[in-house]
Amino acid sequence: MVWRICADGASAPPQAGDRRAAMAGLVQDGQQVGILGYDAGTPVAWCSIAPRSLFGTSLSNSQPEPGLWSLTCFFIRADHRKQSGFAALLGAAESFATKAGATTIEAYPVAADSPSYRFSGYLPAFEAAGYALIDTVGMRRHVVRKLLAV
Repeated sequence: MVWRICADGASAPPQAGDRRAAMAGLVQDGQQVGILGYDAGTPVAWCSIAPRSLFGTSLSNSQPEPGLWSLTCFFIRADHRKQSGFAALLGAAESFATKAGATTIEAYPVAADSPSYRFSGYLPAFEAAGYALIDTVGMRRHVVRKLLAV
């Protein structure tokens, strides 16, 4: 939610309660916010995937362009980690975005030993999935892109 643009054009509010309310508002308004991963009908994972135009400028140096989607955040419940869940969630996000008209996905992973922004995923996992490093933002975040087969 940190990089999302709210209905008023401002960046998402910094307070946790405000972020929850803002996210609920986006969902109620029908805005694309992400996908869920399930195990036997129970949600165990989440991924933020949406058109780049729905995110603020601090996300990366890139600008919104037709067909460009951003993958900004992952969550996998602790008891489901280290079971190939990230690769499955990433593949599902790519498939979802492709069906919705995306031609390129941009993501913002960090090095495996990064002390922050770990919710964005780790660079080696994206490289293994065919993403190419195109830029860096700040001291930790890398910008990677993958062209989708459409």
